[in-house]
Order: sequence, then structure tokens, then C-alpha cells
Amino acid sequence: MKQQNNRIQNDPAEGRLALWMTTMGALARLIPHPANFTPVGSLSLFAGSRLAGWQAYFIPLLLMAVTDPIIGYAYGFAAYSATTPFIYASFLVNVWIGQRLLRNVNFLRLGSVVMLASLQFFLLTNAGVWLTSGMYPQSISGLLACYAAAIPFYGRTLAGDLLFAAAFFGLYAMARRMARPAVAELAETSASS
Repeated sequence: MKQQNNRIQNDPAEGRLALWMTTMGALARLIPHPANFTPVGSLSLFAGSRLAGWQAYFIPLLLMAVTDPIIGYAYGFAAYSATTPFIYASFLVNVWIGQRLLRNVNFLRLGSVVMLASLQFFLLTNAGVWLTSGMYPQSISGLLACYAAAIPFYGRTLAGDLLFAAAFFGLYAMARRMARPAVAELAETSASS
């Protein structure tokens, strides 16, 4: 993947493309998948990197808030729990990371940022489980036990984040490249008329 700048705020067409991809990625949560193998972590990075201003934070949260009840109903569990604020906060951190660290995208940077985002999701959400679930003693050993129990889920989180980030950023770069010749041809046709 060639380096690309994320300054799309002045290009409405690219903003609409990024918004559409963010929405489709969030709706992909509704497709059955293994636990923690979802597009939401990488979607939050993508939103931070490609959506302007408040949209970068609002759109992922809105889509989570809308899809959580659907998923909860389908699988027979509560849509929201005491850990929901930790989960949502983690996705907001991902948006922030995407805004700061993915201004220019290449494979190495994207892979490194995805690993950072997956790690912060693991640490923050499992601290939330430790604090709110009552399953672990409120001590350092309890926190470490919570993290140890969550390690199998981390592998799926990281794998999903890597796969979906490659898909989001790769498809976005491909769509931008495909659109450039069409825009140039349209400008050329208009100039010759």
C-alpha cells in the first residue's frame, strides 16, 4: 500500500466514501462471527483517519449503539452492560489513535497502529470487566487473573483488527485510485467543450 495523506476534509466525495465505508463496516457486525473477531476496532481507526471532526467520533458510537441491541436480541443477552462504557471508550481511543497516527498510511505503520489499538482495547475493556463484573478480586492479582483469562480473546481481536484494517484501508486506497482517472477525464472533457 502506497503512502497516502488523510486530509480528505476538503473533498466531499472522499468524505462520503469514508462515511459509507464506515457505515458498511459497522453493519458487518451483524454478520455472525467468532467472538471478538469483528470490524469495529479497525473501523474506529479508519474513522479517525478518514472522517472529519465530530463525525469520526460520533458515527462509530452511533453505529455501535444501534447494532448492540440487535445483536443482544439475536443472541439472547443484554444489549448494554456495566462494561459497555469501557468498550465504547476504547473505540473512542481508537478514533483518537487513528487521527494522530494514521495521517499517512503504509503497511508497517498500519500494522503497528493496529497492534497498539488492539492492545489498548484488551487492556481497557478487561480492566472494565475486572472493575464491574464481580468475577475477580479488586486487587492486582485479580486484575492479572482477568487479563490472563482474556488472552484467548486477544488473539481473535488482533486477527480481526489486522484483517479488517487491511480491508478498510486497502479498499479505500483502491477506490481513490480508481476515481482519479474518472475525475481527470471529466475535467479534460469539460475543458475541451
